[in-house]
Amino acid sequence: MEKKYNEILSIVQKELSCSAHDIDHILRVYNLCSYLSKYEENVDEEVLSLAALLHDIARAKEDSDSTRTIKHEVLGSIMAEKILKDKGYSEEKIQKIKHCILCHRFRSGNEPKTIEGKILFDADKLDAIGAVGIARAYMLAGEFGQSIYLDMSPEEYKSKNIMENGIINDFSKHTVNMEYELKLKNVGKKLHTKKAKEMAEERLKFMNEFFNALKRDIFK
Repeated sequence: MEKKYNEILSIVQKELSCSAHDIDHILRVYNLCSYLSKYEENVDEEVLSLAALLHDIARAKEDSDSTRTIKHEVLGSIMAEKILKDKGYSEEKIQKIKHCILCHRFRSGNEPKTIEGKILFDADKLDAIGAVGIARAYMLAGEFGQSIYLDMSPEEYKSKNIMENGIINDFSKHTVNMEYELKLKNVGKKLHTKKAKEMAEERLKFMNEFFNALKRDIFK
């Protein structure tokens, strides 16, 4: 089993390119899934572990897609199916893993129906908030040449840089504090498991304090 996991991890690592969605993110989500699963019942640990390893395998392809039509959760589920078939996993396991991958994205509109899908969703979101979430967001901001802070109301910003389908029009004009205001501060309301909600509350409190301090330091 460990050999299969390492082989799959190696395949995933070759597909990754984005610094905020690198192998470290995959391993943090994997470990968070393992931690959260201890507080839940009837979890298929194999399904959860494999879904955690594979959930962002198509992220680099989405990020490099100039047409903005690739959805990494959809393509990722297809890529994962091929990999898992090649490794000899059963069709039942593969479908469960695909469901987790399809439902892990914040804006996908696909609600996870299984406990494994709910845990993966929660673990992925926890890694987007708190101190590690801020660090990841600024790694991404640097790649797009974003400003350190944008002093603008979320409503005004949305009217200028968010398309009708919710997609950001120009990432170079986006900022981490706007990502927090428009998305990350609401993560706690979307989580499924009790333990993840507890962890999110502490992490979001830290983020709020950070951005308040950042604004004070810039504009005092």
